[in-house]
Amino acid sequence: MEQIKIQIPSLPENIRIVESFIDNVKDKYQINDNMYGNIMVAITEAVNNAIIHGNNSDRRKLVDLSLVLQENEVSFTIEDQGQGFDFDNLPDPTAPENIEKEGGRGIFLIKNLANKYEYTHNGRIVEISFDLEEDEDDA
Repeated sequence: MEQIKIQIPSLPENIRIVESFIDNVKDKYQINDNMYGNIMVAITEAVNNAIIHGNNSDRRKLVDLSLVLQENEVSFTIEDQGQGFDFDNLPDPTAPENIEKEGGRGIFLIKNLANKYEYTHNGRIVEISFDLEEDEDDA
């Protein structure tokens, strides 16, 4: 098992750091393009949520991003320093009344792109996992 961690101040422009982190992970572990796309979208959405909604874009608050690689799975953990949120009662972004709304799609995307996801600590921490076995079969 291998673990890599980074920590960023809560500024939207720091998503670039997360993108570079994911690019390095793709290269280091030879992740195929389909899985890479899923990881990039899901993890940048989760970090963006942590920056904007969790930490209210307060540059003094940090977002922790860690990766754990196990035999056939890569898991990312994103943690913010905010108050958390009620992750069990979110509006459905595909409902007709929400289609036109700007936000509300990040968690929906995470649910649909990851193999597993789990919110803990009142929504301040999310663990998002991707099955690398599937990665090889789809190549």
